[in-house]
Amino acid sequence: MPKHLDPKKMVERLKKSPAYRIAYHDNDFMDQDFCRPVRLQLELLKPEMLFEEQNILSTIVVFGGTRIIEPSKARTRAQRLERNLKKKPGDTSLKLKLRRARAVLNKSRYYDEARTFGRLVSQEGQMTGNHNWVIVTGGGPGIMEAANRGAYEIGAKSIGLNITLPMEQQPNPYISPELCLQFHYFAIRKMHFMLRAKALVAFPGGYGTMDELFEALTLVQTEKVKPLPIILFGEKYWRSLIDFDYLVDEGTIDENDLELFVYADSAKDAWDYIKYFYASRDSAEVKQANQLDLS
Repeated sequence: MPKHLDPKKMVERLKKSPAYRIAYHDNDFMDQDFCRPVRLQLELLKPEMLFEEQNILSTIVVFGGTRIIEPSKARTRAQRLERNLKKKPGDTSLKLKLRRARAVLNKSRYYDEARTFGRLVSQEGQMTGNHNWVIVTGGGPGIMEAANRGAYEIGAKSIGLNITLPMEQQPNPYISPELCLQFHYFAIRKMHFMLRAKALVAFPGGYGTMDELFEALTLVQTEKVKPLPIILFGEKYWRSLIDFDYLVDEGTIDENDLELFVYADSAKDAWDYIKYFYASRDSAEVKQANQLDLS
C-alpha cells in the first residue's frame, strides 16, 4: 500500500511533474525529435508575423564574409603581426597568419562598400516612410555588419537573421532590435531570405556566401522564383574563385545561365543596376499590357 500523504502535498507533487506542464511551455517536450515539424512551423511563422507587423514590403539580401572587417581593424591586425614577425622572423606560422591578414586587409574596402550600399538602398527605400528595399543579412559580423550599419547610420530599419551555431554566434549591433531574429534551422532561414527578396548581393565570402548565392541562382534558373537581380560584388574575386565559362564549356549549365547574374565593384553601380532591372521590367510589362489592350 502507498504511504499516506497529505492531499495538499500530493497535489503539489502532481503539479511539479513534467507531465503536468502545458505542452507548448514544456521545453523538454518541444526539444524532442518528434516535435521537429512543430518547431519548423514556428520558425516559419514567427518571422512572418513580425515582418507583417513592421510592414516590411520588400528586402534586399546582402551576404559576404564574416572575416572581412573594417579597414582600420584589418590594418591594426596586419601591423601587429608584422611587429611579431620582426621579433621571430623564422616563424612560419606567423608568416602564414600575416599573409592571410594582408589578404583580408586588401579586401577590407568591401566593408566600406557594403556599408555604403546599405545606406544608399535604405535612403531610397525607407526615407519616404515606406519599408521597401529593406536590407536583410545573416546578422553576423564582417560584410553583414557593414550592410546593417549603413542602414543604421541613417536611422533606417534593417533585418538580421541570425543562426544558432556550435561556436558562439552573436548578432551584430546595427540590426533593428524588432527585426533581429534567431533561427535553428538553416532551411527556414533560407526561406525568409527569399520570400520578400528583390535582389541578392554577394560580396566576397566563403562557404556560407556561396551557399546563399547558388541557392538564389538555382531558384531563378529553375523558375521557382521570379527573376531578380543577383550581383557578384568584386568581379576579380568572383572570376578568380568560380569559372562559370568552364561550366558552360562542360555542358553543365546553359550559356544563357550566365545572364542570371552581373558583376559590380561599387555600391552605386550595384544599386543603380537593381533600379535599372526593375525600371526595365516595369516598362516592358506596361508595353505588353498596352499591346494586349489594343488587340
